Amino acid sequence: MTDTRKLFGTDGVRGVANVYPMTADVALQLGRALAYVIKYGPGRHRIVVGKDTRISGYLLEYATVAGICSMGVDALLLGPFPTPGIAHITSSMRADAGVVISASHNPYQDNGIKFFSGNGFKLPDELEARIEVLMTQPEVEGACPTATEVGQAFRIDDARGRYISFLKSTFPKEMELDDLKIVVDCAHGATYRVAPEVFTELGAEVIPMGVRPNGKNINLKCGATAPESMTTLVKRHGADLGIALDGDGDRVIMVDDRGGIVDGDHMMGICALDLLEREKLRRKTVVGTVMSNLGLELALKDKGARLLRTPVGDRYVVEAMLKGGYNLGGEQSGHVVFLNHTSTGDGILTALRVLAVMLRKNKPLADLAAFVPKSPQVLINVMVKEKKDLKTLPQARHAIHEAEKRLGPKGRLLVRYSGTEPKLRVMAEGENESLIQQVAQDLANGLQAMLN
Repeated sequence: MTDTRKLFGTDGVRGVANVYPMTADVALQLGRALAYVIKYGPGRHRIVVGKDTRISGYLLEYATVAGICSMGVDALLLGPFPTPGIAHITSSMRADAGVVISASHNPYQDNGIKFFSGNGFKLPDELEARIEVLMTQPEVEGACPTATEVGQAFRIDDARGRYISFLKSTFPKEMELDDLKIVVDCAHGATYRVAPEVFTELGAEVIPMGVRPNGKNINLKCGATAPESMTTLVKRHGADLGIALDGDGDRVIMVDDRGGIVDGDHMMGICALDLLEREKLRRKTVVGTVMSNLGLELALKDKGARLLRTPVGDRYVVEAMLKGGYNLGGEQSGHVVFLNHTSTGDGILTALRVLAVMLRKNKPLADLAAFVPKSPQVLINVMVKEKKDLKTLPQARHAIHEAEKRLGPKGRLLVRYSGTEPKLRVMAEGENESLIQQVAQDLANGLQAMLN
């Protein structure tokens, strides 16, 4: 059976809702194939299903649940719920798998479907490939039961309380947030109820924003991908910091009291230094990606730790963490993983870990973030009609080689396709900001002309 995935990208199946592959038909096939794969052994089997706040969530949720139930597996419905919360509930309820219906930080017209295994980790590539094949296999449809053996759907009404209790349990019991004023931006997404409650219950004065989802405003000029509005509120209210989550809650970007952006590299650095000082950073290693800033790598090296880089995608970060026995990793985008506490990136949990360091060291966020002096870095996104293999295009290879020569030995260039959007990303890094900006823009313009 082939292990080549066509539908699945780095973060599940994704696309414009109600356009192939994000259709009800495909969702039903995915749900049925997933249920077929996990249905082994005696007894009833259960799959947790959650979604974000997109208007198309209903369409895909009902279709996925229909596929699951058609295979004789029960569906446990969470409704709008953060992705890391779905992973947690899947694991804590000992379900066989979890389904997330979300396009994360993408605009509302997009949607996606991704799976967790029963232990809360994302499915490996080879199992996703098998599910793709089984979607259209007669053996799957022929295995559908009848009568009392069909699956049922149940709503888990106390899921939010379970998840909130878990998040609070990760925060040191001897600490409180009583003296902090925090702006919490939920991006009109899946955390709109959970996040404000968590920080409020821990004692903070919370100024909420992005908590009125209407199905179409998720990530719209708010959240982790657009923290500017939150920054304005932090300054207006004299808040100590701001916390911006993305549409499904697995990413976070923070803002200090001066309006400075604190991204995933900063947060990994802050938490790594704290763990190092308490001798709790396993193997003195942080797992990042090829996108992580050189400043993080150098800051860790100066403290006797190292940065291990993986391809872009949190699944590859987690795979490296599990393989090497590491406990901290993540991405510059704010997707940070603490394997001591959870199996996937969790924006709320990450913010809590940073807040704990602030209280432990009695320092403002800006001072802690200064541990990672960022090297100038430019990222340019190029829309493409087709993701052509750049290695097969001589002109593209030549353009990339020339750009690398212009950056010199102290520069770094990365050209890659997005795993979730029709975009080519051009990233340049180096000492001379004007040079890397010009090199990145010239290369992006050239590649755009070649690819479109």
